[in-house]
Amino acid sequence: MDREDWPRAWLQGRLGYAPREQTLFRAALTHRSAPGPNNERLEFLGDAVLNLVVARHLFEAFPGATEGDLSRLRARLVSAEPLAAVAASIELGEALKLGTGELKTGGFRRESILADALEALFGAVFLDGGLDAAEALIIGLLAPRLASLPAPQALKDPKTRLQEHLQSRGLALPAYSVDGVEGEPHAQIFAVRCRVADLGLEAQGRGSSRRRAEQEAAGRILALLESGCGPHPS
Repeated sequence: MDREDWPRAWLQGRLGYAPREQTLFRAALTHRSAPGPNNERLEFLGDAVLNLVVARHLFEAFPGATEGDLSRLRARLVSAEPLAAVAASIELGEALKLGTGELKTGGFRRESILADALEALFGAVFLDGGLDAAEALIIGLLAPRLASLPAPQALKDPKTRLQEHLQSRGLALPAYSVDGVEGEPHAQIFAVRCRVADLGLEAQGRGSSRRRAEQEAAGRILALLESGCGPHPS
């Protein structure tokens, strides 16, 4: 393959996209460790395009979701881990131009490099073909993940879910107390108790921070409620 034509061949072969301006895509597929224009600026732009496209899709797909719900759903799609997985699925790493050091250390498989390159690719498509082209590419690549998104409620942390559950029943909020702290200062384990006085329920959670222990305790109360423990509303 002609090295100068490598972006076009890869884009057409893997994504079915025919670029107008190849220099954009040479930069998008070039890591900063390699000589020549790299993908850092395009990554900045692509990140914004990605967030816009995903935000609009979620806004339309989940009309009853709150701002917090939408933010949690978006994080499931645009953080480094899912983006790197999408990049790997289209073999983006094999198309990247990396410096010698990154090649030796397997940079084409590194999560951060793959995620950044995918965002840069989105930025390049936006400049080359406009928002419609970028949106088609983004939604197409994220389609399986969009289809498998959980209900917004399921993404809330246990403390929030427990609080909302109790409020919906007109019950008092749970009380959290520290039962004890174990271990050395640099490796402490907190034991926290969650009590729901109105239901006569309590559970203990343990974690490397008070917050994590509280979340675990709240999760155990939720499990008790889901299993049918506690009085039922009249």
